[in-house]
Amino acid sequence: MILSVGSDDALPTAQEAREAWASEAYVVLVDVARTYHAVITYKELAEEIQHRTGVRTKALLHNWIGSVLGRVVREAHRRGDPPLTALVVRSDDGMVGNGYKEVLEVAGEPPVEDVLQREQHAAGARLACYRHFGATLPLDGGVPALAPRYQAAIERRRASIEKPPRVCGSCFVQLPTTGVCDSCG
Repeated sequence: MILSVGSDDALPTAQEAREAWASEAYVVLVDVARTYHAVITYKELAEEIQHRTGVRTKALLHNWIGSVLGRVVREAHRRGDPPLTALVVRSDDGMVGNGYKEVLEVAGEPPVEDVLQREQHAAGARLACYRHFGATLPLDGGVPALAPRYQAAIERRRASIEKPPRVCGSCFVQLPTTGVCDSCG
């Protein structure tokens, strides 16, 4: 369901709405790309493009945002720009969505099924966006980075991995929880 909040009484068709949203999404994503390591969530992008165009929908986000971002993918490829949709991440885990596979398809690259490999590909694409659209980069030229929320989740997992047991420096027996060797005292 498309709702127009502009002064024009005619409601745009779904096709017209998606085209307007895609055009505005391109502009929004270029703005995001001008800040090193910046990303935007699907929800934030959807709210922004609806606000900017004055065309709103009550349809669930996942029912329409993919076709809008598909248009952005194809337009970026046509212009020779890096894949701006790599800047769009899920709010719950900070990862690119399943639609990221379209970036690979349009570029003629093989699909990436492994989640971490897909996220690393997206991180490289984000860095290409920052470089291409003039973000202020560190002196080393910047590095590909996973989306902050996803990186934080990885670090939490690493921290929760069990550490190797402590051993006595004299007899090399595993120490009890007291930290005092039962053999050496």
